[in-house]
Amino acid sequence: MNITTLCNHRSMLGEGPVWDAANNAILWVDIMGCAIHELNRKNNSFTSIATPSMIGSFALCNDGNIVAALQEGFVFINRNTGEISTIGDPEKHLPGNRFNDGKTDPAGRFWTGSMSLSGETGTGNLYMLDGKLNINKKIENVSISNGLCWSEDLKYFYYIDTPTMEVVRYDYDNSNGEISNKTRVISIPGKEGYPDGMTMDSEGMLWIAHWEGWQVARWNPFTGEKIDAIQLPVSLVTSICFGGENMDEMYITSARVGLTDEQLAEEPLAGSSFIIEHSGYKGSGFAPFNITQH
Repeated sequence: MNITTLCNHRSMLGEGPVWDAANNAILWVDIMGCAIHELNRKNNSFTSIATPSMIGSFALCNDGNIVAALQEGFVFINRNTGEISTIGDPEKHLPGNRFNDGKTDPAGRFWTGSMSLSGETGTGNLYMLDGKLNINKKIENVSISNGLCWSEDLKYFYYIDTPTMEVVRYDYDNSNGEISNKTRVISIPGKEGYPDGMTMDSEGMLWIAHWEGWQVARWNPFTGEKIDAIQLPVSLVTSICFGGENMDEMYITSARVGLTDEQLAEEPLAGSSFIIEHSGYKGSGFAPFNITQH
């Protein structure tokens, strides 16, 4: 399997890759670098949008712009100018938190979760922003809100709170975004690294990025088994998505935050974003954030 870096840029805390099929581009965030980065796969041009604070995650909107979760809450970002419009901050009363991983559900609602900046446990929450710009809290008492994805048959929502070392599944109602009946489906052994970002392939298997695990691994949510893994030249693997014209390319983000000089010497590519062009697997695209009232 040929693993290559997307470009020379290294993120401090790369996260949340999003494939933009309309523009043949891959976008991702550098949370601590306060930026959204974009690489156009047609002409290999690299561009960035700076954000005024840490950006946890984002999604593309049906009007071509961006919805994002910044330190100060939910915002719209004009993709051409970088101009920011405030939506709302459900954690104004929690200044010690920041937003982390997020994604749109199949109906085009934006889900994103929070975590403590100082490592406190249970201070985070998972939220859903709908097209009318209502913010709904979905899960409480989260420590590090991370990977999330939905099954293609729209029956299930999968979710990771990293320190729990598990993936949980909820029954999911696509008509209103309601989730219920929490069930643990995967327990991650400590030797694998911490579960971080997550996506699903066309066979319903989960691909999880393993922080401190040097890998993305394929897990069966019905048996709980690890069934495949791709080793990477970096330890802090953060997230993964599928993209490309045939949706068979893997895009993988990583981080360099907290690594010592010795560790950085051992893994000079830390913070890179990677591509596997012919992965042997396929995924599905991202629904745009569906703005019904702006």
